Amino acid sequence: MTATHNDLVIRPITGHDELGLFCQIPYVLNEELVSDLNDGHRRPGWLWVALHGDRLLARAGWWKMRHHAAPQVLDIFDIADHSGSSQCLDIGARLVREAVAKVVRQGTSFPEYSRFIPPDWRDHPAARRAVEGRMQALERTGARLFVERFRLEWRPGTPITARTGRLSFGPVRDQQALISLMTEVMDGTLDARGRRDLTRMSPAKAAIRHYEEELSRYRSPREWWRIGALPDGEPAGFVIPAHNGYNPIIAYIGVLPAYRGHGYIDELLAEGTRILAAEDVPRIRASTDLGNVPMANAFRRAGWADFSHEINMTWD
Repeated sequence: MTATHNDLVIRPITGHDELGLFCQIPYVLNEELVSDLNDGHRRPGWLWVALHGDRLLARAGWWKMRHHAAPQVLDIFDIADHSGSSQCLDIGARLVREAVAKVVRQGTSFPEYSRFIPPDWRDHPAARRAVEGRMQALERTGARLFVERFRLEWRPGTPITARTGRLSFGPVRDQQALISLMTEVMDGTLDARGRRDLTRMSPAKAAIRHYEEELSRYRSPREWWRIGALPDGEPAGFVIPAHNGYNPIIAYIGVLPAYRGHGYIDELLAEGTRILAAEDVPRIRASTDLGNVPMANAFRRAGWADFSHEINMTWD
């Protein structure tokens, strides 16, 4: 499990005892590593380092949902030197290639790369060098940029739009009712993942996949889920408040194509926010693509802060 060349050592950490070594490079996810290892989201064999003596040059770490056996996302990747030198980028790329050969089962696709970054990263030279350096190193392994996303946050004390009466809200009746609405929402979606899914499968299959791989896995109450209906009882959209194990979130929100452009997104978002706020939560989070302008604008109108961005890269 150890590779050496020109005094470079690439290997996984041995366990909790080496988390201090792995966390020498600051990042917001560092504080979650102990609980993630204990909860089965990570394994020591999925946390890799590139070392020169005792000096940490680069690191990479993978994460999964509890019920999965294989890693689902490369969510930690850092190069200690942000100068952008070719040698440093090569070290980062080599680390990922050698780790993937051990972490990812042969014949399966690379897990996607995810990175939280400052929302104004393009405006600050140091932040820009770090972000672009990581991306360039991963490009050397065959990765490409897939999407950049807003990470949004609501805090207690932020006003929640009052109900207008244009929509009435009721619980999701059953799984099939929600999947049917999700299928309709796929029509004209601006979400990059949804658009990619539609190049590979039917809208119905895409909706089922989304439900089974994400929504059905949340342990938070399904009684929180809401369908917004017009006065005649016709559904106009839905909102899925949930808890992902780290934060309360708006997991999914959608307006049916026939009712877009009428402001119903604001009422759906307010209802989902209201449900979670009633749980006395310290924050609520959500995310949407930079290209999904109508959704991003709805969150801004509701007072949500753009506190971070997320870069996603794939090896498709």
